[in-house]
Amino acid sequence: MSQTTAPTIAQLNNWSVITVTGPDATDFLQNQLTNSVKSIQPITAGMVATTHTQNRFAGYCTAKGRLMASFWITRQNIKNELNEDVPQYQLLISSDLAQSLSKRLSMFVLRSKVKVIDQTGQHIVYGLLDQNNSQLALLEKLSSIGVVSELPSVRSNGNDCRRYLLSCPRAQEASIQDISNDNTKSSINDWNWLEVQSGIPRITESTFEQFVPQMINMESLKGIDFQKGCYPGQEVVARSQYRGTIKRRLQIGHLNINTDVAIGTEIFHSEDPSQPCGMVVLSAPHPSINQRIDIQAECKLEALESGSIHLGSANGPVIQFVTLPYPLIEI
Repeated sequence: MSQTTAPTIAQLNNWSVITVTGPDATDFLQNQLTNSVKSIQPITAGMVATTHTQNRFAGYCTAKGRLMASFWITRQNIKNELNEDVPQYQLLISSDLAQSLSKRLSMFVLRSKVKVIDQTGQHIVYGLLDQNNSQLALLEKLSSIGVVSELPSVRSNGNDCRRYLLSCPRAQEASIQDISNDNTKSSINDWNWLEVQSGIPRITESTFEQFVPQMINMESLKGIDFQKGCYPGQEVVARSQYRGTIKRRLQIGHLNINTDVAIGTEIFHSEDPSQPCGMVVLSAPHPSINQRIDIQAECKLEALESGSIHLGSANGPVIQFVTLPYPLIEI
């Protein structure tokens, strides 16, 4: 990873914000998402939303259990026009899905007192990396500007690199720039690479409706609550878990090439060139090793047992897989 002397705060144009606000917002989202929102603890100005307790990983599925989106969700309590406290949830999501997901959620509001708004034009999402736990004062300042959410840390160069997402109104853009340095490109490269290394998937338009949540390890990442009750696709997700039908998993790997790897590119096993054995979920160039691209890929488990796996075709570049940074939950 690149080394800088001042805080590097990367503007993440591939992330967006959806807000879900209103007296019925909690019950509404509880009935829509793979994870529970009722136990998400609200944050106030000056607080950093802690992983899983105040910032929770979740997904939104079709009735057939296929993921339309994955995101991180936090809660604040805000005042409405009657000066009443109402919950407001922020969903941090891939920017190419924000408009379609907000429209989809809005279809099911019906008579609920809820407003679902795509905030892409009004909010900016930033990423902050902290390699030595030295940015506590900066985090406090940022949390007074917008919503700061902690993500699971990633092991890098022998150290745990802490990761944070910041969402704030566009009116605060100048304030963010004042406390960041100008090493924007390297900061974005570091952020994207660590996202791949985290093993935490982010559904994009290219992987829309491609996966049941367990195919990309969401249950092992605390992104599914099997006790919360019904939501779209819940029966399929539960059946996949308890009947032992999970035959595909998210993996982390790399290729020794110098070209970008498109999300959604199919991967093939050396002994079965006629059909793909998986798909690229995320990709990023290694920040310090030339001609290396690291990827997340959903893959058939049996394809990992022998032979080799290749990008694009059975004759394409070889993918070298490594151990995931977390254990998989198996029933």
